[in-house]
Amino acid sequence: MSRYADIPKPIRSGIVVVDPDRGTPQRIIVLQFNPDTLERSLAPQAAGGSGDAGGGGSGGDRNEALRLKGPAEENWKFTAEIDATDQFEVAAPDGIHPELATLEMLVHPTSAQLREASRQTRKGTIEISPIEMPLTLFTWGSKRVMPVRLTELSINESAFDVNLNPIRASLGIGMKVLSVSDLPAGHRGADLYLAHLAQKERLARAARSGRLAELGLGRGL
Repeated sequence: MSRYADIPKPIRSGIVVVDPDRGTPQRIIVLQFNPDTLERSLAPQAAGGSGDAGGGGSGGDRNEALRLKGPAEENWKFTAEIDATDQFEVAAPDGIHPELATLEMLVHPTSAQLREASRQTRKGTIEISPIEMPLTLFTWGSKRVMPVRLTELSINESAFDVNLNPIRASLGIGMKVLSVSDLPAGHRGADLYLAHLAQKERLARAARSGRLAELGLGRGL
């Protein structure tokens, strides 16, 4: 028995493509390596005009200064690595083409959907509805599971096999967290966002509350 048998395997981050009607996973994309860093930004949805953003201008309504129209707009960015040479036990006759194609299809409609849209156009359909993509979830451990839309996917292929199949690449991935402000009421993604927000609330309640004395203040403000 290996002396490292008791060391737990790290949980991988990844992306789950879900059927929004049935709630069943259609595809699970496990990132080969967890990114070393995550860049997150949150922009509050302040009520009123631009003066409510804290600039002190006269364009905002003073009654709206502490009001929010909805959840903050949250965006994530990170770099993911894919390396075929790090998984020798898996046959890779096409290099990492399949892994790259799987991620790229998150920002493409399928060929069947495009053909159907073209067929509707030829039939003279006046208004063609935009193609709806499957619901996409990003998972970073059990405490961060959220509906997202990919906003950026840049690919830097850095090594190739003799058939010019890519075998190593880094991917810049940008995502917008989809909130109840982005999804229709009753949509499964909206319910998942509310569960994600409730998890934030539970974590916030677990944080130690400071004391006014630590801020150099008295008992009252």
